[in-house]
Amino acid sequence: MRYLILILISICFTQNTSAQIYEVGIFAGGSNFIGDVGATDYISPNQAAFGAIVKWNRSPRHSFRASVIFSDLEGIDGKSDDPRRKQRGYSFNTSILEISAGMEFTFWDFDLHTSGIKGTPYLYSGITLTNHDNYFFTTTGQYTSENTSSWAYGIPMVLGYKSNISNHLVLAAEIGARYTFSDELDGSVPDAESRENLSFGNTNSNDWYVFSGITLTYTFGRRPCYCNF
Repeated sequence: MRYLILILISICFTQNTSAQIYEVGIFAGGSNFIGDVGATDYISPNQAAFGAIVKWNRSPRHSFRASVIFSDLEGIDGKSDDPRRKQRGYSFNTSILEISAGMEFTFWDFDLHTSGIKGTPYLYSGITLTNHDNYFFTTTGQYTSENTSSWAYGIPMVLGYKSNISNHLVLAAEIGARYTFSDELDGSVPDAESRENLSFGNTNSNDWYVFSGITLTYTFGRRPCYCNF
């Protein structure tokens, strides 16, 4: 009997670790920038953003999540409410590639193994790596490439709501701000130390950008085995 119990525990443990629920899908939406150039609206998408997302649902309340998102970031002083920025008249546009990984927490249980339509708000955070080309503004205000690129670390802060729309499809809408540990995305701080004198704006405040959009994921995987002795 002792050996039979050990065998049952081993079988259930093996199934629980290998038979998890996964999600793969797409992200589509828009982006806006918050920094030293352009408008400072918190949620005002002005460029398209798209990418891929994958999740590993470890329980009905939390998931490991990773994504890759492409977008452009744009800032135009003429669209700012600040009269000083309007008078300055700077503008920039740069392409970014964001890689993000972290954990997603749901407010309520979101058990994909139960039947019926269900939904829940959720939070996501972790770490981001954002690749961008480096630019600077000349003394005459010309946006100029440095012919280099950099990676900016950041922290994503995402709030969303998701619901299953079929047995295998989950639709979500989310807004996610990214705080970066860089002030170089808009060209206000050149990457090259030799151009440090061309820095402008609030050099004590780093850059932010926001992704607003939807995700559509396909779920697959067997129901985990839960054994109580």
